[in-house]
Amino acid sequence: MKAQDGLYIDGAWRPAGSKDVIDVVNPADEQVIGRVPAGGALDVDTAVRAARAALPAWAATPPAERAARLTALRDALAARRGEIAGTVTAELGSPLAFSRSVHAAVPIAVVGSYAELAATHAFEEKVGNSTVLHEPIGVVGAITPWNYPLHQIVAKVAPALAAGCTIVLKPAEDTPLTAQLFAGAVHEAGLPAGVFNLVTGLGPVAGQALAEHPGVDLVSFTGSTAVGRQIGAVAGSAVKKVALELGGKSANVILPDADLAKAVHVGVANVMSNSGQTCSAWTRMLVHRERYAEAVELAATAAAKYGDRIGPVVSAKQQARVRGYIEKGIAEGARLVAGGPEAPREKGYFVSPTVFADVTPEMTIAQEEIFGPVLSVLRYEDEEDALRIANGTVYGLAGAVWAADEARAVAFARRMDTGQVDINGGRFNPLAPFGGYKQSGVGRELGAHGLAEYLQTKSLQF
Repeated sequence: MKAQDGLYIDGAWRPAGSKDVIDVVNPADEQVIGRVPAGGALDVDTAVRAARAALPAWAATPPAERAARLTALRDALAARRGEIAGTVTAELGSPLAFSRSVHAAVPIAVVGSYAELAATHAFEEKVGNSTVLHEPIGVVGAITPWNYPLHQIVAKVAPALAAGCTIVLKPAEDTPLTAQLFAGAVHEAGLPAGVFNLVTGLGPVAGQALAEHPGVDLVSFTGSTAVGRQIGAVAGSAVKKVALELGGKSANVILPDADLAKAVHVGVANVMSNSGQTCSAWTRMLVHRERYAEAVELAATAAAKYGDRIGPVVSAKQQARVRGYIEKGIAEGARLVAGGPEAPREKGYFVSPTVFADVTPEMTIAQEEIFGPVLSVLRYEDEEDALRIANGTVYGLAGAVWAADEARAVAFARRMDTGQVDINGGRFNPLAPFGGYKQSGVGRELGAHGLAEYLQTKSLQF
């Protein structure tokens, strides 16, 4: 890995406005592996101006040509697949196998899906005596998190490019090297100068400057609900559109007739994946009281098998946060059946895979997003009680339902206040819309619904 010492603006790597830098730390051994510029408000302004200058020509580019550039971007990313996986492992701590199969492979597939959509989407349609135009919304300010550093970039940049928008990206400061690799792929794909711009920097500085900039027409943010509220307030004052993908506290509901062993096994794996740093993770497992003891034993056994193979969390700050929640769970009376607050290694930001039993819905660990490898197992009396618990948080991002009778599972899922539900372990679909109800966000990502976020509508009457 070689970190770029500049910002990617207007088609070239350029020096930042100050000498300030951000250290990139490997969370597995706490060693500095690179440094990137800490861009500021002046750098953001330069990038936004470049994006605005490039907007008219890119918006007027035929969809088929935009599709060709996205195909070239997909191919450039595919050629870097090994380097992407290694970089994500180094700066996020993800095990290399997971980095290859998820962190590198899934974003490549998503870019390919938007290449197809750009070529086939109906950007014009006839409605009675009107022609309805779907036009690019303009300059996009994209602010992305560290937990899926390339996927979250692609989920914003690919549909924006397909729509004809130009972009300024501010990636998470913990994982900026992956964003630099993406910028290199963009350059190789031949996008016109200014269409895509990258400013690395701190959230309260570069991120805030991007959200507030009057030259930005849409702010797309993925991260915490608290920061999402701030961005929404800033955008609202300027009557600016936002797309917000925020926190989650998703319920994994195991109905009494389900294959309990499979549901628990998959549920634990879902929570431990990416070291628990997944906004849509099923961190609340709901089990009928008659099968509760068996489920707890299965979950504890499954979690114990992971050991520290799941990799570290991203930073010392995140490690302290997660361990604090584990201590809070113990203090509030939950029963620890696997893991605990003690770090499993002296070096690195590791957290033990942890499972709590006897968790009640009002406990902190059942209400707040922990963002670590921590599972809470709750009991319910009947389906109505399960539904009340499942819907009983401020979040509504994802969830799961298990039942031998698929129709029963679907009927339950229809009543859940959440944006996405997996039925009996349904596979990830990169074309299905992803996003939340309630305080889990506004708007959708992926597929045609994700493309629609970056379009505005005009009607011509004849």
